[in-house]
Amino acid sequence: MITRFKVVFMDEVLEFLDTLDDNAREKILFNVDKSRQRSDPRLFKKLSSDIWEFRTIYANMQYRLFSFWDKRDNQHTLVVATHGIVKKSQKTPKKDIEKAVDKMKRYFESKKRTR
Repeated sequence: MITRFKVVFMDEVLEFLDTLDDNAREKILFNVDKSRQRSDPRLFKKLSSDIWEFRTIYANMQYRLFSFWDKRDNQHTLVVATHGIVKKSQKTPKKDIEKAVDKMKRYFESKKRTR
């Protein structure tokens, strides 16, 4: 199966996934993998100019992994997942979008320093 991009999880995503029960974690990872293979806004949706979210509904709970694209390497297209939440309202919390933007800026700054 052809994949459109590779996904990298920051530590905070791994910590979030560790707090979930096995079935919820497996469903989230299944949906992340599925979104790598086909475009489906129910699974991977743009929230702002730079921030996207992986979306999963499991057992009447809404899970979100915030992320951004890293297309600076000509050989690989990466989606970097910054952190996750259990969504409790209709609107996506603005503070979580801002948190993802902050993590994205720090990611690209550290990438510049290592070149």
